[in-house]
Amino acid sequence: MSIKPRALQSGDTVGIVTLGSPLAAETIDARIAYLRSLGLNVVTGRNVYAADGFLAGSARDRAEDLMTMFADPNVRLILPSRGGVGVEGILPYLDYRFIRSNPKIVSGYSDITVLLNTLAQLSDIVTLHSLLLIDFKPDTPPYNFEQFFTATSSTAAPRAIVNPPGMPLIPKVPGSATGPIAGGNLTSLVGTLGTPYEVDTRGRILLLEDVHEPVNTVYRYMEHLALAGKFRDCAGLLLGGCDSCPDAYGKSYEDLIDEFLVPIGKPLIANLASGHGTYKAAIPIGAFANLNANEGTITLLEPAVTYR
Repeated sequence: MSIKPRALQSGDTVGIVTLGSPLAAETIDARIAYLRSLGLNVVTGRNVYAADGFLAGSARDRAEDLMTMFADPNVRLILPSRGGVGVEGILPYLDYRFIRSNPKIVSGYSDITVLLNTLAQLSDIVTLHSLLLIDFKPDTPPYNFEQFFTATSSTAAPRAIVNPPGMPLIPKVPGSATGPIAGGNLTSLVGTLGTPYEVDTRGRILLLEDVHEPVNTVYRYMEHLALAGKFRDCAGLLLGGCDSCPDAYGKSYEDLIDEFLVPIGKPLIANLASGHGTYKAAIPIGAFANLNANEGTITLLEPAVTYR
């Protein structure tokens, strides 16, 4: 069992960091105000508002902000402002042994995927493929907040991950798989291959989703994962959407699932609400789950947090 951070409660402190691309100051301030309206305290890293082209300051500075949040005993949740690009640049500057001894809830998706999986692998803590700071606004679907706050505050297990009404999970390859969950954004995961932070899929349920990538590019990334043995090694596949991914040469994302992933033969469920889609399930990275593609269910076998 992985190490679980302490559960989030009303009045707890959230540490805001910008770990990849910058976010406009007025957006950050509006989202922080919304967090405070929910009864949470907020502290910010020194470089939260930094901007240097497509990065929010140097990799060392962004990594220092993150380590400061892990070192602050008052911070219960670390919430990156957004993803974008560049999160992999901070990974060499993190102290994974210290993080393991000071676990905090870390939530996010998009390029934050590389951090979630690296912390699960090198610090052995459960992280959360769920909301970013940018999602804390009045028009965010209630489903997303229900998923997030259940995952960050409940120790109930087993617990089913369910899509919002009218959005069914779609079993594609029958079978059942049990193991820790790994993965997230496809583009970001491919960027870790051949590095010390390469995603480990051995015996794991591999989650994949993406956004704004033409289907032929998605194919290229999936082929790269296949050649790296990531589909061979995984126990099962859990697919989110490919939001705003245009068809290419008459092929759709759904075609790619049917023609490339289904023949791999691993238990597979598609259409999970996650990541860049409008609806975002909260998926604990590093936590054990059961994917039952015979019944079309995903069941978390352990919580993402603890009260201890």
